[in-house]
Amino acid sequence: MEFRNDQPIYLQIMNDIKMDIVSGKIAPGDKLLSTRDLALAIKVNPNTIQRVYKELEAEEICFTKRGMGTYVTEDEAVIQRTKEELADKMVEDFVTGMKKINYSVDAIIRKIKNDKEGEA
Repeated sequence: MEFRNDQPIYLQIMNDIKMDIVSGKIAPGDKLLSTRDLALAIKVNPNTIQRVYKELEAEEICFTKRGMGTYVTEDEAVIQRTKEELADKMVEDFVTGMKKINYSVDAIIRKIKNDKEGEA
């Protein structure tokens, strides 16, 4: 995994796990890798993964069964809420980036619709 400098590593890992959950790559009820195994797989400190799992639990996306591991929630409402939050953030980042290069909201909408006339 390659990390960017614009966001803490634990948040990037959290977002990747959330994306895998909402896309179905990780199914509701699936067991996540152990802290140690995930840390080794992506070459980060196990404490970073502990923080990731703790934060995901706080957001009710995952839960821990003592001595058994960390599991993805089976609550579809939580998964749908997470999907909407990720989508909102992606749209916000996209619009912010487009405005930085001087696109108006109307020009952004045209761009999304692939209507090339009257750009920016």
